[in-house]
Amino acid sequence: MPATACLPGLPGLTCLPWQRLSASTVFTLPRMTIDWIAESRRLDRGHRSDERGRRPSRRGAPPPPLSEREVREAEAELGIVFPDQYREYVLRKSAGGAVNRLRRSAAGWGWEGDADTNYDLLTTPFPHPDSYRGDEDDLDAREPLAENFPDHSAHQAAWKQWEAEYEVFEEHKTAGAVVIQENGCGFSTLLAVTGPLRGSLWFDARATCDLILPLLLGGRPVSFTDWLARGSMELVRW
Repeated sequence: MPATACLPGLPGLTCLPWQRLSASTVFTLPRMTIDWIAESRRLDRGHRSDERGRRPSRRGAPPPPLSEREVREAEAELGIVFPDQYREYVLRKSAGGAVNRLRRSAAGWGWEGDADTNYDLLTTPFPHPDSYRGDEDDLDAREPLAENFPDHSAHQAAWKQWEAEYEVFEEHKTAGAVVIQENGCGFSTLLAVTGPLRGSLWFDARATCDLILPLLLGGRPVSFTDWLARGSMELVRW
């Protein structure tokens, strides 16, 4: 039986399996013992809202690469170790260029123009999308219906909690990953940096089809180097 873990600060609660992160790890959240609205707001603080609207320019010369000291400093601050080929890229090629620029700002080390990565979840293993489909179906099935409540206020209160639970669920879909490139129209490319899928690349297509899709080359996960040469739109399979 996989081990379970509740939210920090809520020890000893009976937890409901909610999102499987890997074959050996189950992320669990107590269904009836948490204020989902408060939890959604707490998770939202993991985003760098000051980066919203600051999309990095691809024009001109790319920024210079980082030093080994800078890369180690960034890894230590973020609590992760960059995948090998990405690490080599920022050390030898550029801190940005074809990808969102890794830089140190007033908020600390992070990616320029990226308000979507949740920095508080970077150390959580990135989950394979197949691992949570059943949980999402269960969450959909639990949408509060007006006819099951005595009045409008009771229904709205339950629905707002359910909506916030869904927001938390969506946040955890990209745990352990960074937005490495914006692809327009709400699409983006994710680089998994934590867990068994570390180093793999994914296309976040939730803007239209509610899916996070693997980027493959020859039926296998594409390497960072091969992805740079081809791009997400050539590699994604709808």
